[in-house]
Amino acid sequence: METKDEEVAAFISRIFNEIVSSPLNLALLGAIGYVAYKIVATQMEERKVKPEEPPLPKLRKQDMTMEQLKQYNGTGPEGRVLVAVNGKVFDVTKGKRFYGPGGPYAAFAGRDASRGLATFSVAASDDFDDLSDLTPVQKESVKEWETQFTEKYEYIGRLLRPGELSRNYSDGETEGESSEEEDVSRPKAE
Repeated sequence: METKDEEVAAFISRIFNEIVSSPLNLALLGAIGYVAYKIVATQMEERKVKPEEPPLPKLRKQDMTMEQLKQYNGTGPEGRVLVAVNGKVFDVTKGKRFYGPGGPYAAFAGRDASRGLATFSVAASDDFDDLSDLTPVQKESVKEWETQFTEKYEYIGRLLRPGELSRNYSDGETEGESSEEEDVSRPKAE
């Protein structure tokens, strides 16, 4: 009676003999090896071709109009990408492969993405949108997206309504702080 180790060794020996005894099996084994090599070589080449871009310096805190925001669509000299969500502007440059030119969400670059995120549409408006006609579920969705952007990306400032004045941020100021206390949230539907 054979032991378990002997059975495994005999099985492996039969498979090896089957492969090397047939020219067709040897050709298939060679083809598999060649395809595996090409896959690994291509992946290694892609890593070499795409050097890591050095991160851009932080953009100073500032409020922006829609016109100012449009300048940051990823096509400028720096390639910086900003996106507004629920009245807040975020620097999403580190997610440029998603939001930059050619990315799946490039329509949001340099624009207010709130309505698109709320309605699950990759479309953004060129005009200020107060979002007042969104349903409560859509408004909640925008708030969730705002939270995700806040956690992942750098907050730059507020998206200004037409005619609204920008406030001055000091160097150490964060999102919730300002030298002028004011309510910056969008009108809420009751």
